[in-house]
Amino acid sequence: MSDLLNKLRKNSTIKDTDVLADSKFFNEKDTITTTVPAINIALSGKITGGFAPGLTIWAGPSKHFKTSFSLLMAKAYMDKYADAVLMFYDSEFGTPQAYFDSFKIDTSRVLHTPITDIEQLKFDIMTQLEQIGRGEHVMIIIDSVGNLASKKEVDDALKQNSAADMTRAKQLKSLFRMVTPHLTIKDIPMVVVNHTYMTQEMFSKPVVSGGTGIYYSADNIFILGRQQEKEGKDVIGYNFIINVEKSRFVKEKSKIPIEVSWTEGISRWSGLMDMALESGHVIKPKVGWFQRVDMETGEILDKSYRMNDTYKSDFWTPILKCPKFSAFVENKYVAASGSIMQEDEVDSVYEELESE
Repeated sequence: MSDLLNKLRKNSTIKDTDVLADSKFFNEKDTITTTVPAINIALSGKITGGFAPGLTIWAGPSKHFKTSFSLLMAKAYMDKYADAVLMFYDSEFGTPQAYFDSFKIDTSRVLHTPITDIEQLKFDIMTQLEQIGRGEHVMIIIDSVGNLASKKEVDDALKQNSAADMTRAKQLKSLFRMVTPHLTIKDIPMVVVNHTYMTQEMFSKPVVSGGTGIYYSADNIFILGRQQEKEGKDVIGYNFIINVEKSRFVKEKSKIPIEVSWTEGISRWSGLMDMALESGHVIKPKVGWFQRVDMETGEILDKSYRMNDTYKSDFWTPILKCPKFSAFVENKYVAASGSIMQEDEVDSVYEELESE
């Protein structure tokens, strides 16, 4: 370290100032891996990746499994750290204890805080964040900000004032503007459930509600779509599509399928078959049947499987362990991080200009 750099570091009034190469905020990233590979891919672009500290938004219409995906992440975090605490801010009261029990989350480690307006949430969460230190294992879920009113809206209703509320988006932006630095500095993952609305264009598209503040602050924004899964005329579950609206790690506009059934819940292996077929690790010898392929020799590995028979660890573990499959997934989904400027080309232009 140069004398000047060391002097500037010591002179800083901010205690966490450090040389970028040694900064704990860049070099000590915590990664939490969930039990569902496709969720890990949506969060990081990698099968064995996952989520890191920062802000993740699950957005979509009602009954689109937003809270369940949030609780799946919380379960992974609490399993990794035995001392972890989940702060659950609840504005909709649509998450009974049975939801937590279904994910095997220890509710004695969950702090449940009911909230009625944005300002109440902002004041409480900032008070909590000021008292949390880096190294204390805390995760935050807000369920949800979609229907959360501003204090002005509540006060106007009490006064029977029907004037339109123009403060809600401003208060949400203020909330996330204040919270975001704490999440990174203190290594805290926060997951927010939100709603979407459709634009009024000729070809309408879903947009996350709450204004631009959420977009600016979020590390990940996922908009969920779904289709019914039927057996005959009976609905037996849903096929969800995770649309990557914004990500610092995954190529935006990526689409990752997740299957959920009434009886089995989230399928651990959902979304992988399409990837394996595209990569060549699995082939379809005939309609409705699948076979695995040895990518080194090109040989068919074993018998044919029906789709239902592929939802097993024995089928997927060898594929997930294959370096070529991991490389295929990362190449397909991980956001590029190469050089922005092509220095050789720039240098050659300058050389030509100087020679003229």
